[in-house]
Parts: sequence; C-alpha cells; structure tokens
Amino acid sequence: MLGCECFCWHGHADHELPLPMPLPQPFSLPSPIPEWPPGQGFATGKINLGELEVVKISEFESVWSCNLLRGKEKGVTFYKPVGIPDGFFCFGHYCQQNDQPLRGYVLVARERVASSPEVYCDCDSDSDSDSDSYLPVLRKPVNYSLIWSTDSYDNGCGFFWLPNPPMGYKAMGILVTNTPEEPNVDEVRCVREDLTETCEIGDTIFASGTNTFQVWNTRPCERGMFCRGVSVGTFFCSTYFVSEEEELEIVCLKNLDPTLHAMPNLNQIHALIKHYGATVFFHPDEDYMPSSVQWFFKNGALLYKDGKLKGESIDYWGSNLPSGGTNDGAFWIDLPEDDYARNNVKKGNLESAELYVHVKPALGGTFTDIVMWIFCPFNGPVNLKIGLMNIQMNKLGEHVSDWEHFTLRISNFTGELWQVYFSQHSGGEWVDAFNLEFIEGNKPIIYSSKHGHASFPHPGTYLQGSVKLGIGITNDAARSKYFIDSSTRYHIIAAEYLRDGVVTEPCWLQYMREWGPTILYDSRSELDKIIKLLPLFVRFSVESIFDLFPTALYGEEGPTGPKEKDNWLGDERC
Repeated sequence: MLGCECFCWHGHADHELPLPMPLPQPFSLPSPIPEWPPGQGFATGKINLGELEVVKISEFESVWSCNLLRGKEKGVTFYKPVGIPDGFFCFGHYCQQNDQPLRGYVLVARERVASSPEVYCDCDSDSDSDSDSYLPVLRKPVNYSLIWSTDSYDNGCGFFWLPNPPMGYKAMGILVTNTPEEPNVDEVRCVREDLTETCEIGDTIFASGTNTFQVWNTRPCERGMFCRGVSVGTFFCSTYFVSEEEELEIVCLKNLDPTLHAMPNLNQIHALIKHYGATVFFHPDEDYMPSSVQWFFKNGALLYKDGKLKGESIDYWGSNLPSGGTNDGAFWIDLPEDDYARNNVKKGNLESAELYVHVKPALGGTFTDIVMWIFCPFNGPVNLKIGLMNIQMNKLGEHVSDWEHFTLRISNFTGELWQVYFSQHSGGEWVDAFNLEFIEGNKPIIYSSKHGHASFPHPGTYLQGSVKLGIGITNDAARSKYFIDSSTRYHIIAAEYLRDGVVTEPCWLQYMREWGPTILYDSRSELDKIIKLLPLFVRFSVESIFDLFPTALYGEEGPTGPKEKDNWLGDERC
C-alpha cells in the first residue's frame, strides 16, 4: 500500500493515541436567518430533483484526520454524515481542511414515485421489480475497491473505498474507514446512470508529501443557468495524476424537475436582498464614481454608428439603442463632446447609483445566484508598481463605461448565504461566507478598487501582474465615506426562471454592442519615461516590461453590457 508521513486517530478509539489536533468548529452567520416569505419549495430543507428527493446534511462525525508532520499543511479531516432522515441514503463522505470552520454538506436522497410528489419508494434497493422495464433509482454497490491506505494497519488509520456500482448505475462519492475491513454495502447507494451528470475535480483539499495521494472537491462539468448538474458535496481522491478535464469514477446528480420549484419567488428575492444585500465601499481617493444608467444617458451619453461622425443622444430609458444582435462593431456609446459635460459624466454620480440585479439558478437549481452589477461611466488610469516604486499613469487603463459585478450564492435548501463571488477585471474569486467581512447582520462588505472598480473581500493592495517580481498594476481597496447599500438601492433587471411578465427587462439591457469606444494607448512612450527613472541594474527592455504587464496596457476595447458577459448564462470565471 502507498502511504504518507502522518499521524492519525479515530475519535472513538479506546486505546491511547497521540493527542489529536483540534477539529474545525461549525460556522454560522453573524445573525439568525429570518423566516422567508411563503413560496413553493425555497428554503424548505428538501429539493425535488424529479425521481429523487434530496436533503442537505451538514452535521458530521469525524472518521479520520491526517497532518503532514514535516510540511506546512494544517491537515484535513474526513467525516461521515449523521442525522440522516429515515428513508434517505448517503452517497459518500465529506472532507475539508482543518484550518477553516466546519462548513460543508453532503446530499442524501430517497426515491420518489413519479405519479405522486407525496409518495416515496420504500422498497429494497436490491430487489427485482415486477416490471422488467423498471430499474430502481437507488441501488447498493456490489462491493468496494480500496483506493489507498496508510502504511500502518493499527486501529485509527485511514482507508479509502470506492463503491463499485451495479451495471447501469454510478457511484457518487468515496467512503473512509479507520480499519482495513471493507465497508458494508448498506452504507451508501449508487444512482441510476440517467439521473447523473459528469463531474470534475475542483480545488485540491489535500496532497501527500510526494503527491502520491491527492484529495479534491468536485463540481459538475457543465455549470450555468440552464445546466442541471447538482453537486453532492462529496470528494474524489486518487493515487495518480488527474486533470481537470478528466472524467472521474464518481458523478454528480442531475435535476430533472423542469419547474425548478426550489428557486425563490419574487417576494423571496426581495427578502433575500434586504437581508444579504452587500455594502459596496469605494476608495477614499476614488475619482470615478458609479452612477445609474439613466443618469449617464440623461447627462449626455451619445450613441455612435459606424460610418457616421456625429453621435445621437440616448433617451432616458435607452429605448433608441439598437436591440439584440451581436457585438459586431456597428455601434458604440461615448461621453458627451463638450469638455465640461464630458468631465462631469466621467466623475459619475454616487447619489443616483444603484445595483442592477440578475437572479438565476446555479448548480441545477439547488443554489440561487443573485448577481449584482455596478455601472460606472468611466474607468480611470492605472497605477503601476515596479518594486518599491508606484507610478500613477496618465492614460493607460482608461476607458468609457465600466461594468463590474459581485454575486451572492444562496442555498435553496435553507436560504443561507453560502459564498460571494468577487469580479476582478477578467477573472475573480469565490469566497466562502466564513472568510467575509459583514456589516449590519448578514450583509457582506465589498471593497471596490480605486479607478478600476474590481471587487475584493478585504481592504488592501492587490497586484495584477507578476507578484514574484513585484511588477504590475495595483488595485487599491479601502473603506471610506463613499458607499452604496445594495439592500436598499437595487433594481431587479432579469430573472428568466420566473417566466415572462414577472420581471420586465429594461431597454438598455438588450443593447449588445460596446458601451465605450475602442482606445489604443501609446504604451511605448509612457513606459519609456518610466524606464528612464529606473536604476541601471533593474532596467528592463520595453519588450520585457510589456511581457510582465497585463494585456490591458496595450489598449482597451469598449466594454459590453451584462448580457454579453459569459457569466450571464454561464458560471463565474475563476
């Protein structure tokens, strides 16, 4: 067997073992979750996936823990779910690192009788049905394959088992034991293949010192508003290299309920925003504030058409903007021609600003993504960092109009805020609720960076470029007297799953072209001036510096609106 240098124990062992490291403690939000307005299936604790009903289990019992004695890892613990309701079955165990609060889940399931939402199948999963065509949704595994174990066979060490499903079924997770005996087949269930979706590895949770054994969390391969893959919450492990594109031996569930009944209704959406709406703080030295789209139009924004020199005024609601189509370069928006009006619009208008909200299903309708878009009339010039030097540029990074966003991910089982996505230029990051800053109960704080308006979970200076060399663009984020409370200043612009007529999309949302003209920078001349300021021993050639700086320094195309972004239909980009 392959092994790793670790110490391990089982919480219920009777003989004397090394003193275990403290296990993670459960996390809860700063304030209690309110009672949500009535609805269909949101926050009821269970979700109908078609032929399956699932419940989220977040109470666990520790099975085995491991820590590298010579490494910097703080260790991981593997858990089995407890408190599973009668008639429901487990798919696998849960794993997380020990340096964070205990906050995870696994799904457990029972079979539904398709003809009645209130009747459930309670038959033996291994028994044959009277109908030759009927295959039960859940079945016990045939047996298990041992994936990996530690060198020692003493009581308390870890053994990792993959369920071997019957023909036509798929395994959903891995089991961990502290003894070498193969688990009982009653421990888990496998799922009929047509009710599953493929999944892929996500973040690495644990890797042994020589990377001979690794553990990852998993997620559906296809994620987005119309995708039906449902994360089960289990983990995958392997003794060989696994790429992100590789098909795994375990899968996730598929939501076959077309109604997505666990998604919140309009009243519940308003309640969620009131309770979780983030406060967005802008930098104390921010020169380019957000505004409402209507303020931007009213104060002189112009619509240009390819081949015409003169721009056309845009009406207050944007009804004269070309609707639909694609970003073909035929139209773009620009600032007013008059210098005074142009500079006035560049500054924005915080008093008019509001968050534009898009609500959509995530992970097969088991989560709700509340995407909050911020509009700024202008994106300011960048600040360059070269070692200890910080240089404010005059033009580089500037562009007309800036659309940034953050996303609140809500569990549809409970209505609990689970994660927040922070958009940061061409990418971003998901941050778990326990790593957020909160204000006024359960409202997270968003820090908007100076001039670029990227979103960050904490104040500080974030470098976009080469962190190793200390060269790139700085994103400075700090709290100030300038802020927007999105729990009160928001406008729901889209929620497609609520069907037609529930939410009216504004005219400007259908504008698919660029919200600003294309700008080309004379990067060489500006960077040449910088190079002359550098000591001789650190002077790079212009070409080398170009390679280190983000591509935004070469020029800026006018940004497109929210509906043209990949995350409008798809998942967030990390």
